[in-house]
Amino acid sequence: MSVGHRLESLRTAIGVEEKSKRLLDLDQKIADPGFWEDAENASIVQKEKAGLKRELDRFFEAVSNHQDYQELIELVKDDEDAIIDLDRDVKSLKDSVLAMEMECMLSEAHDRNNAILSVNVGQGGVDSQDFSEMLLRMYKRYAERKGFEVTLMDLQPGEEAGIKSATILVSGPYAYGYLKAEIGVHRLVRISPFDAGARRHTSFSSVWVIPEIDDTIEVDIKPDDLRIDTFRSGGAGGQHVNKTDSAVRITHLPTNTVVVCQAERSQIKNRATAMKLLKARLYELEMRKRLALRDKAEAQKLEASFGSQIRNYVMAPYRLVKDLRTGFEVGNVDAVLDGDIQPFIDAFLLQKKS
Repeated sequence: MSVGHRLESLRTAIGVEEKSKRLLDLDQKIADPGFWEDAENASIVQKEKAGLKRELDRFFEAVSNHQDYQELIELVKDDEDAIIDLDRDVKSLKDSVLAMEMECMLSEAHDRNNAILSVNVGQGGVDSQDFSEMLLRMYKRYAERKGFEVTLMDLQPGEEAGIKSATILVSGPYAYGYLKAEIGVHRLVRISPFDAGARRHTSFSSVWVIPEIDDTIEVDIKPDDLRIDTFRSGGAGGQHVNKTDSAVRITHLPTNTVVVCQAERSQIKNRATAMKLLKARLYELEMRKRLALRDKAEAQKLEASFGSQIRNYVMAPYRLVKDLRTGFEVGNVDAVLDGDIQPFIDAFLLQKKS
């Protein structure tokens, strides 16, 4: 299908006319003199407007670029350098159209939300700690490629190398919708840099992703149900060690849910971030309970997927990254570990949709 036909299909899938009308309605609300009297509602309306504007602006920019490129094809057909530049621009347009098509598939609850992503060490000793740090870097680099913002919420360093666990907040449109494809166990096979005998080692790390819950969703957390502990943040030592008890651990006693935040030097900021993380985890726990009541078979399937191995990263004796759910594979392991994971995510979303 040509880019032009794909854009026409997107016009319907996105609902351009309906969303354009909704944007005008929101502008009229904001223009009302009493709009700012309700600060909470004003914030919700502004957030909706920003999301609609971003979506529509990107669509109309793609349509405009497509029209320009169609006109340029005839003008530059005898200029090799111009043809190379135009080919690059057309590829960028196709990538943008594909991204919009993928986002049309992200229609489940909270797919548009920010994502809270945790990496936790599995079996494999120090190699697994190193692999966990490699995965954390991979997701940070992926976020950079997508234009997402990354905030470190918690980091537990390993004794010799790498990390035991880390939690980051990835902020951006559809961050959760994309990153939920990464939930599961990841496996690395390589010649261990920590083995004096240069033997091949297998190590594991698990990835967990939940949506950040905004203020429009009520999660009832009673103060009496919380135990809040403060402690000194860990670190590499030296003059940068935090000398105050700024790290915060919150335990929700009824569910025994524990969250930790030590990313900030301020105890107040760490506490606020930890509460945000607790709210997201309690909401996710409640949704899974409701799913179990409604559909036990689907709930068991969900549990199995969270605990299963989803992807192999093989660096010896050959080099290959393969997703075991979709069969999609890439030979450039270094590029994948540098954040080039969108093709794996796209393959997962396409398989899930079909």
